[in-house]
Amino acid sequence: MDKPELLAPAGDMERLRMALAYGADAVYLAGNAFGMRAFAGNFDRPELAQAVELAHGQGKRVHVTCNTLARNDEVARLPEYLEYLDSIRVDAVIAAGVEVLHLCQRHAPHVQVHMSTQTGITNYEMVRVWHELGASRAILARELSLDEVAEICAKSPQGMEVEAFVHGAMCMSYSGRCLLSNYMTGRDAGRGACAQPCRYAYALVEQKRPGEYFPIVEEDGETFILNSRDLCMIDHVPALLAAGLHSLKIEGRAKSAYYTGMVTAAYRHAIDAAAQGLPLEAAWRDEVDKVSHRPYSTGFYFGQPGQHTDCARYLRDWQVLAVVMACDEAGNARLSLRNKFSAGDEIEVVGPDVAPFSLVASGMTDEAGLPLDQPRHPQMVFSMKLPRPVPPLSVLRACRPNS
Repeated sequence: MDKPELLAPAGDMERLRMALAYGADAVYLAGNAFGMRAFAGNFDRPELAQAVELAHGQGKRVHVTCNTLARNDEVARLPEYLEYLDSIRVDAVIAAGVEVLHLCQRHAPHVQVHMSTQTGITNYEMVRVWHELGASRAILARELSLDEVAEICAKSPQGMEVEAFVHGAMCMSYSGRCLLSNYMTGRDAGRGACAQPCRYAYALVEQKRPGEYFPIVEEDGETFILNSRDLCMIDHVPALLAAGLHSLKIEGRAKSAYYTGMVTAAYRHAIDAAAQGLPLEAAWRDEVDKVSHRPYSTGFYFGQPGQHTDCARYLRDWQVLAVVMACDEAGNARLSLRNKFSAGDEIEVVGPDVAPFSLVASGMTDEAGLPLDQPRHPQMVFSMKLPRPVPPLSVLRACRPNS
């Protein structure tokens, strides 16, 4: 099979480097305005230029989000911003409005326009219309079945690409069109600031009985009536390739660098294996379970996913201990600490194209070369002897449930 693009999230420069190192073909990110993740780190203008240079130096692509619902003052600023994106050779702009598409054609003629999932693309005729208007890619609504996706791919115009989300958080509202956050907290979901009130536990209050709270529960006492599970299609990548998708997209610009790296690695190996007609190695399949996530589902690809009415708390069984900065051929690694651990602890190492392997922590020294029993301070630089060499941005981690 032809291999689709693997598109990974990059909330900031650290997450960008992890996405590229762990196998992304392209990344999507945002500047300080116009993006749908207001609380991700995002990129200022020098960082945007640096991100493009870094990605292009590795033969990878950069897609910049301009998918908020813009107001008048923002539309006035868009032409100059788009001209800047064009000048630094951004590959694509992700747009949610036809006005952004139109402005891109005038002010960023060298940049492709991808129509966001926010536009609610649910059929092949919508794809054709966007193609006729000048878009080069349609990012499908998340509410489609796999059969519908395949039909859209088959009936899309020549030269029009189709992208779909395959992993990450799901919104309880259709294509993310939710007013709860704005109503309850003043944080606008349509402008990247969702407070996720669908994850709250709710009770019922009767008007004449103020202060009396009646629980709202399902049959087994679950109270999270608006909660949704996360999407995970790692076990169905061959079917996604057979459907004819041009790009498989991972959600998570607000997630950690560790999440970005591990989920990207899992889907990188899944795509490569599927393209060769091979099964995915269990070690890489397990990576999606070793990141912070809510219970998984296959979304709408195989029917209704159903609500997750149990606790909205994330499943979090693994903790990052340190990140490898450099490592020589003998396995002498220089690391940056993330969470403290001690000599004698059982830990695991995973890296770019390095399947997880276990070891007992030992042979640690501080920057002065003095023996170290327990690195303690966040971002502390220290050295450690590993059983074999690993590339930079490899991760040391430990199983610490709910830590």
